[in-house]
Amino acid sequence: MFGLMQNQPLLISSLIDFAQRHHGDGEIVSRRVEGDIHRTTWAGIAQRAKRIANGLDAWKLQASDRVATLAWNGYRHLELYFGVSGSERVLHTINPRLHPDQVTWIINHAEDQVLCFDMTFLPIIQAVHAKCPTVKHWVALCDADKLPGDSGIPNLLSYEAWINQHTDQYVWPKMDENTASSMCYTSGTTGNPKAALYSHRSTLLHAYAASLPDVMCISARDAILPVVPMFHVNAWGIPYSAAMTGAKLVFPGGAMDGKSIYDLIEAEGVTFAAGVPTVWQMLLTHMKPNGLKFSKLNRTVIGGSACPPAMITAFKDDYGVEVLHAWGMTELSPLGTLCTLKNKHLKLSEEEQMKIRLKQGRAIFGIDMKIVDDAGKEQPHDGKAYGDLLVKGPWVVAEYFKSEGGHPLVNDANGDGWFPTGDVATIDPDGYMQITDRSKDVIKSGGEWISSIDIENIAMSHPGVLMAACIGIKHPKWDERPIVAVVKKPDAQVTREELLKYYEGKTAKWQIPDDVVFVDSIPLGATGKMLKTKLREQLKDYVLPTA
Repeated sequence: MFGLMQNQPLLISSLIDFAQRHHGDGEIVSRRVEGDIHRTTWAGIAQRAKRIANGLDAWKLQASDRVATLAWNGYRHLELYFGVSGSERVLHTINPRLHPDQVTWIINHAEDQVLCFDMTFLPIIQAVHAKCPTVKHWVALCDADKLPGDSGIPNLLSYEAWINQHTDQYVWPKMDENTASSMCYTSGTTGNPKAALYSHRSTLLHAYAASLPDVMCISARDAILPVVPMFHVNAWGIPYSAAMTGAKLVFPGGAMDGKSIYDLIEAEGVTFAAGVPTVWQMLLTHMKPNGLKFSKLNRTVIGGSACPPAMITAFKDDYGVEVLHAWGMTELSPLGTLCTLKNKHLKLSEEEQMKIRLKQGRAIFGIDMKIVDDAGKEQPHDGKAYGDLLVKGPWVVAEYFKSEGGHPLVNDANGDGWFPTGDVATIDPDGYMQITDRSKDVIKSGGEWISSIDIENIAMSHPGVLMAACIGIKHPKWDERPIVAVVKKPDAQVTREELLKYYEGKTAKWQIPDDVVFVDSIPLGATGKMLKTKLREQLKDYVLPTA
């Protein structure tokens, strides 16, 4: 017997219709690449999304054809989120921080038909457009009078001129909720990038889950600043959750420095922000010497890489902002866990609560996870045993677009497919997961594992350290020993000996790094993560003092 309920598909178009109908006057504020502040509403976004849909119809794009974007966080990008996917095409967000050769490969692999780009990225488009034969329409996200006369791109169109040719009257097509809606390529450091192809169903379920009180706790009372870019995993799904709840959105555009972010937070009454640790480090570096405080910001989600304890403490103690530690991946749409306390933890001391907050958090409903040893045997959730982290759920990829990189899932004894994350983790009895390392970065010394993340967090807590990265160096006796590469804060006077002594009492003696190497910078990837492969290459001639 089946239930006697209506069968309404979960579609992205229903999100923008809901936002228009019930939160039509909700604000969408954007700092544009032109430099000014632009204001619109959810109703305005909905109307222009329908113009986009009509424009794509006029170009005779077929269902599931790909429409690419190379753009900052802003209202035009948001319109494309709904206009492209809602009209049964696939929105393909491209990371502009990738090398032009990678951008070219990705466009061709996706077989994009249209590419819409912010004028900031015109040099990238000029470098790649002649090598991308599938793209039939190049659209600059600007007014007609801002189009350059000598772009070198044949038939370059102004976004405003294009969509304004079309009416805002449009009936969204009905489709299977499993229809592809958007795609995002991983920024892997080995092999070709691989594309996660999301569906309408996975996107809406993820938006529901992200909005829950124990996750991002998004509501119509929030003003949200997604610093995490819309070109990477759909800004962690925040645009969809905001439409679902009617929250105000505040977009920073390309101005990602500490002062610009702070000014926007204060001017727009932002209550909730989301981004990676490197962005928040710039914000805190700007605020402290200027004696600044937040007036309304009360929480921030930090993910992308492990958040240093010193950053959590600074946000909480100095500014009254709760840090929500999160973990996810492109392949998870991206949210997998988020760290909020349970009721029983509220009576704990600040020190005991901090031990919990430093973990990546509990699985969100919809995500199942386990840790396994090298033989695939499941390890206990006791907070001590560690293993390779596997996940499954309705917004986890089953395979990559065009089967690039093969079929990733690992089947268990029951035939269930689990996605191997590449992370090494522990899970405690309350379900809190903690990443101890990437499987490729874990340091094996004398048969014991050393967490590079723990080594980095201790270094980052030193007042003179701006950034730290730990890698393993070959050792004739111990196989590998850790060293820590450190970027000092401006004008900081910190020595190798001082930092090594700083580790004493904070970790086991055998886990203390064998050396400190001071560097001008640590290489970062396209999403702000440290590139330890490049760091290892930079230090390939380094020899341990103990070797």
